[in-house]
Formats: sequence, structure tokens, C-alpha cells
Amino acid sequence: MNIFEFAIKFFQDSGLAIYPSILIAAIGLAIAIERFVFLAKARSQNRALWDKIQPHLQNGKLKEVQQMASSSDAAVGKIVANGLNRMQSPGRREDIDAAMEEGMMEIVPRLEKRTHYIATFASVITLVGLLGTIIGLIKGFTAVAQVNPAEKAELLSASISIAMNNTAFALAIAIPFLLIHSFLQARTSEIVDGLEAAKISFLNVTQRLKAEQSSAAR
Repeated sequence: MNIFEFAIKFFQDSGLAIYPSILIAAIGLAIAIERFVFLAKARSQNRALWDKIQPHLQNGKLKEVQQMASSSDAAVGKIVANGLNRMQSPGRREDIDAAMEEGMMEIVPRLEKRTHYIATFASVITLVGLLGTIIGLIKGFTAVAQVNPAEKAELLSASISIAMNNTAFALAIAIPFLLIHSFLQARTSEIVDGLEAAKISFLNVTQRLKAEQSSAAR
């Protein structure tokens, strides 16, 4: 029996109770793939844009930085654009920081969006699998009560085996889902930390540029 035949027999023997688990697994997998692609793209875009912006920022070419930040979809571009827009009117470092933090508040929820569903699905599918097992056992014991004593042991053994398929499938999905959730959370934290570092770097550089302009004006 190959893997494909084993899978078909496994699901056939598991009864109707396993279909909710399959649906949850499919939805969770779709969300996990979408989040992985989204975060990978966001991470790549942020790094690429910041590598382009940083040399111009260090040299005080703020117009070029503004153009690159405004024309990009990267999260770091939104934050830098907010900071540059606030710099056009007189203000303290704290005011620029607040404007950039406002951009962060818009971006972080998009990075964290739907990730928590994966952990929720891991818990729900475990409970659904347990429910399927209990339903299978109830059916098994009910059937055993109606057969000849000589057939009871064999029928009970088969019923328990079938019922356990639900829990086995649920655990086989829940454990990877928890690992995927942890990975996505770690990747999200990495991106947010990178944005925070870019924000601090931007504030430090612009503060230096202001100080140099003030010294030159004297």
C-alpha cells in the first residue's frame, strides 16, 4: 500500500467527523502561506529601500530620500515619508518621532494580521479531533452492544482504531501550526525591530544635519 492509498483509507475509516478538521487544516494552511509570502516580501522591500535611502540620507539629500520613500510601497518608506513631512514645519525631535510612530501604528497591525488565527486553529482542530474520537467511540460501543459476544472484541478494537484517527490527524496538524505560528511571530518581530532601528537612525541623521545647518548659519 502506497502513501496515497493509505491516506484514502485513513480518511474513509475516520468517518464524517474528520471533515471539519480537514477544512480547518486547509484554511490554516492558506493563511500560513499568505502570511509567509507577505512577510517575506515586506522584509525584502524594507531592506532594499533602506539600502537605497541610507546613502542619500547620510549626505543630506532629503529631496531624493522623499521621492524614493513616497514612490515605494515598503513599510520603511511610509515611516520615512512621515518623518520628512513633519520636518517641513518647525518642530522638535519628539515631534518627528511622533509622526514616524504614527506610521508604525498603521504598519504593525498589517504585519500581525491573521497570524493569531493559526494558533487558534491549532487549538480548535485538537478539540475537533477529540470530539471526533469521542463520537467514534460512542458509535463503536453502541455497535458492540448489538453484536454477538464472539465478535465484540474484534469490533471494539476496530472502532477504537477508527476513532483514534481523528485525534491523530488533529495532532498532526496542530503541532506544525504551533511551530508555524511561532515562526511567523518571530519574523514579524524581526521586521518591526528593523523598522524601529531605521526610525532611530533617521532621527539621529536628521538631528545631525540640523546641527550642521545651524553651525553653518552662524
